Amino acid sequence: MRSFRTEGIVIKRSNYSEADRIVTIFTKKNGKIKVKATGVRKIASRRSGHIEPLNYCIFGLYQGKGMPVLTEVESKESFPLLKKDLKRIGFAYHVCELIDGLCAENQENYDVFMLLGRTLRKLSKEDNLTEVIYQFELELLRLLGFHAQSGSKIKVDTQSLIESILEKSLKAKQMFHQLS
Repeated sequence: MRSFRTEGIVIKRSNYSEADRIVTIFTKKNGKIKVKATGVRKIASRRSGHIEPLNYCIFGLYQGKGMPVLTEVESKESFPLLKKDLKRIGFAYHVCELIDGLCAENQENYDVFMLLGRTLRKLSKEDNLTEVIYQFELELLRLLGFHAQSGSKIKVDTQSLIESILEKSLKAKQMFHQLS
């Protein structure tokens, strides 16, 4: 099967050549995948608005010899309340940074996909954003097998744990104190 459709949330994008982009998508069935979106940086491109970070879309892809190529895309949810607030979007980018850094490519993880969607919705609506992020980090670490669920009330230093796993410091987390 060379052509396929999948649902996913755009977690990262980068420019490639003159008119293309490489888009990292966390999908429901394929986990984290990188997709080549040809021609989306051209002014006349109808797909460029759909592949913005944090958009939940249905993607039509063609699997060639290399990475999949984006053929069509339809937005399902764009989280407009989240994108209107600088503080909320900063937290959302932190969530995307964690998903990108901790999840392996092409490994299905439905529970992480559902956690990502729930967290983005919570970030759009709830006021205690630091608690939403802390709960997300704990649940992500548990789902990926980096942290065991314990009945203890001791607060886990998730930032140190994540940075030791990634072996680098988190970019988005450094801006939190400036946004607060």
